Amino acid sequence: MMRAMVLRQSIKIITLSYVLCLLLAVGIGVYLATAKDRPPHSEWMLLVPAVLLFLTAVRHAKRRMVRMDVLGDRLRYQAGFLSKTTRTIELLKVQDVRVDQTLLQRMLGVGNLSLETAGMGSAIIMPSIDSPQTAADHILGLAKAQRAHPAEGAGQAGGV
Repeated sequence: MMRAMVLRQSIKIITLSYVLCLLLAVGIGVYLATAKDRPPHSEWMLLVPAVLLFLTAVRHAKRRMVRMDVLGDRLRYQAGFLSKTTRTIELLKVQDVRVDQTLLQRMLGVGNLSLETAGMGSAIIMPSIDSPQTAADHILGLAKAQRAHPAEGAGQAGGV
């Protein structure tokens, strides 16, 4: 029997953004400390990495508010912080699982996971998850197992 899995958006790009903010701040700090003829009020240049850091932190928080749980016979997608949206889908209804990756995503080992289900008007898309093909194969394996033995998966999602 396949185990349950939790999918969250990758923070690889966020981590890279934090590092770039730090490097920019250090570079500006070195410039301010060593430049002899710098313009007046050039300390304000430090606002640039501060603003970029704030925007990165906001993006990081938004990414952590999206989650997909694959449990026994169903899949639960949750998004939001103050107000939360939850969609629960039976794995029997999963018809198509697609992985899309840009060049940068391929280099970082992340990708977008898209799920299409029977009778549903819109797809569920999990952007930028780690090892997207492994997740897609896992979901398809669980869906196939559900179709082969629908009674076995029922009730396994309890207690979550």
